[in-house]
Amino acid sequence: MTNNPVPKLRGSTPPPSRPVSNNYAGEMGVPKPYELISFPNERPPKKAPTGHHKYLGDRLHGTLFLTLKVQTTLHVSTGVVVMGSDIGSRVPLIKIMVQNVDQKLSIQGSSLKGCIRSAYEAITNSTLAVITSRYKDKIPQERLPCKNKQELCPASQVFGALDWQGLIDFSDAKCQNTGFATGFMPSLYRPRPDQRAAYFDARGNVAGRKFYYHTIRAIDKGQNQGITVQQAAKEYTFKTQIQFKNLTPAELGTLLIVLGQDPKYAIALKVGGGKPIGMGTMTVEVTAARVLQNKGDLRDRYSSYNPPESDSMNGTELQQFMQKNIQAAHSSLVQATQLQELMY
Repeated sequence: MTNNPVPKLRGSTPPPSRPVSNNYAGEMGVPKPYELISFPNERPPKKAPTGHHKYLGDRLHGTLFLTLKVQTTLHVSTGVVVMGSDIGSRVPLIKIMVQNVDQKLSIQGSSLKGCIRSAYEAITNSTLAVITSRYKDKIPQERLPCKNKQELCPASQVFGALDWQGLIDFSDAKCQNTGFATGFMPSLYRPRPDQRAAYFDARGNVAGRKFYYHTIRAIDKGQNQGITVQQAAKEYTFKTQIQFKNLTPAELGTLLIVLGQDPKYAIALKVGGGKPIGMGTMTVEVTAARVLQNKGDLRDRYSSYNPPESDSMNGTELQQFMQKNIQAAHSSLVQATQLQELMY
């Protein structure tokens, strides 16, 4: 069993781990399981949002159909602890995940949105979505959350901000496996940035965004503390959909990069709890897409009760469509330095 960090997962065989910078070593020289992704040097560009009043003919609208595969055990907590006998387990007490009507595990769309948005923010020149008041004075002013809905950063344009609903809707992900696994969630320490010089730059400002490494497997440690939790085991799969409207090709392409669809940057998601001990790594496959790309598609779509078959893509057509938009993202929206840092 190992807890050596690796930068990403390629399918089910992660690449070799790399050493963690000494800047992030904790007490007694123990490496910390995360890295900070730097902010771009330029101020985030801001502009008024596209709007929801109509589907624009020069934008992309549709649905991505996703299959999520668990690579290290996953627990998305409801905060509820029940008797094990209530859910068919032999353990006395267990912290549960959300289950749908057929008693299969489920991941809330909000959990998926949060982790996907974090990576989208990191690889675009965007502000932070959420901050804590305790460290507000240490965050660069240009990185504070967008408050004026007429002046939104790239991530807020797509995912939303104060008084502005975004252009992407996340459905709950439903597990395709029956039953569940049980595992141990140790008591984890709260973040202590005030005790770690590496969190801050030379001016005393926050140095970047915090991302946990992916590990070969989740580590079960601290056996004398914590609680048993309901989990999705490795190789479990979930299915979900992301609906989008009024996205530019670059915005959709950036979303696809975050979902790991760029063959040069095999990004995996970090979902749920236990990230410091390697839990919650999931890889994504886009299995199909239904996309409206022009005014003709929009007219045909909404002048008939039945959606046209031609707007569904899979196989080679889907791959070509995704790579076209990914190239648009690299050309105009994605920050190459931050993307490279996120990968390595």
